Amino acid sequence: MPSLLATAASLLLLPPALVHGMYAKSGPVLQLDGPSYDSLIAQSNHTSIVEFYAPWCGHCKNLKPAYEKAATALQGLAKVAAVDCDAEENKSFCGRMGVQGFPTLKIVKPGKKPGRPIVEDYQGARTAKAIVEAVKEKIPNRVSRLNDGDYEAWLSKDDAPKAILFSDKGVTGPLLKALAIDFQGSINVAQIRNKEKKAVEQFKATKFPALVLIPGNGKEPILYDGEMKKDPMVKFLSQAASPNPDPAPKEKKAKKEKKSKTNKPAAPKASKPAAHPGAEDGDPAECPYKGDKGETNDAKEPVKPATPEPAPLIASLADEVSLQQKCLNTKAGVCILALHPAEASTNPLTSDIVTALSEIQHKHSQKRKLFPFFQLPASNPSNAALRSTLDLVSPKDEISLIATNGKKAWFRAYPAKTWSHDEIEAWIDGLRMGDSTTPKQTLTESLLADPASLPAETKEEDQKQKQDQKKPNLNLNMENDDLSRAEAEDLICQLLPNGESIDLDSLDPDTYSKIMAAGKSFKAEMKEQGSIPSRHSSKEDVEDEEEEQGHDEGHDEL
Repeated sequence: MPSLLATAASLLLLPPALVHGMYAKSGPVLQLDGPSYDSLIAQSNHTSIVEFYAPWCGHCKNLKPAYEKAATALQGLAKVAAVDCDAEENKSFCGRMGVQGFPTLKIVKPGKKPGRPIVEDYQGARTAKAIVEAVKEKIPNRVSRLNDGDYEAWLSKDDAPKAILFSDKGVTGPLLKALAIDFQGSINVAQIRNKEKKAVEQFKATKFPALVLIPGNGKEPILYDGEMKKDPMVKFLSQAASPNPDPAPKEKKAKKEKKSKTNKPAAPKASKPAAHPGAEDGDPAECPYKGDKGETNDAKEPVKPATPEPAPLIASLADEVSLQQKCLNTKAGVCILALHPAEASTNPLTSDIVTALSEIQHKHSQKRKLFPFFQLPASNPSNAALRSTLDLVSPKDEISLIATNGKKAWFRAYPAKTWSHDEIEAWIDGLRMGDSTTPKQTLTESLLADPASLPAETKEEDQKQKQDQKKPNLNLNMENDDLSRAEAEDLICQLLPNGESIDLDSLDPDTYSKIMAAGKSFKAEMKEQGSIPSRHSSKEDVEDEEEEQGHDEGHDEL
């Protein structure tokens, strides 16, 4: 089901050339961050398409040539932009935009109110042609369609400059739509079919398409004789008026007349959050900053940070059978195994590594299902067998860390150069996202058991652990089916990583509606099942499903 997830791989895994994004600054694709999205896209009168990507994503790399080709084809008609969601400064913004996988393409169309665009997901084919056609269809049409019966009334309506395109086509093309947007408010633009004989004869149009400029103020019409391309056509129309800057300047509101002093002034209204679907009309200039629970931050007394509880240690597998039940069987998915050294008590690093693994697993278990982590004590005979069979070279007083996949019969060994928390988490992120830097090695068949031959597992402990992972610390009123604003903020807070947050007031109406609808559905499912729906534990599991179901142009999971 829909949710807001804003995680990305560590920058440590990226080649230096990719750290600053996939697209060249001098290329046709406009590069954005949160603030520039607002000024260049949300405030624009032009339609845009925005790609949210990560440089490590294979699907994003495959899309790049087609996306750049689409950007070139749409120059002057619409904006083609991209946001690197892997950049630390963009992660929160990508979360606010509802990005759940890469690449995510969103078409942004100007709304009725400036700065409040309509945003929708692009679900078409990832080809230049399909992207171009989809964006062209979303370009607003400010062009008047005229005929012999109404064009004279349109001309005499006012003395402002006007432009008419005489065409042999009945549909208004994207080029004329873009010109009408460029000159919106300064030149009125219309289209007349070549079948309208009276208008055609009046303006002496002999070949089509033909563009005529009526400058206004009694000046004679001017027939355009250049190429039907955006730049020369803009230059031609600029004889009568300058094109709008982008974004167009806001119109100044007329000053209201002051009421008589004898009238009792109305009591000032309390400021309200920005309008969303279901909210009252009115857009305040500014919204108050809100804390985690939605209160305005007026109190001068600093808020004391909550002391986090220590993460529970990862489970220990004491014998060979428990290891086979969990990880080393032909139906098991990905497992992380920390193999204790024979002399664990003499090396404090072992404890530090187990603690780091416990914290990483606990962190991810609060947000989504993740492959399990286990520690293998030296007393478990499988510890020595794995070290020997897999040729795990490490000092006898040092821990070994591996990832196994019984179903696909492979393992990956952690490169024990450094054992920092960040390096371990980066390695796990690579496994989780299918972009590991360590090679796959064959997991010997002799190590894998047939699940049918194993004794039944004790389910109670596993079920409790799964339920604990599935239930974030949410404050939901299950007696009410509707989702309150506070519940939505609490739910989002639980799903976002590293303490990131989303200000619901900053979202456009479309995204806000999607979030509230997803949250309401989420609440209903929790009420019915008493648990959070399971998610894929890793890209490896996604690939397993895709092999069975077939896969076309999927997203790389976050």
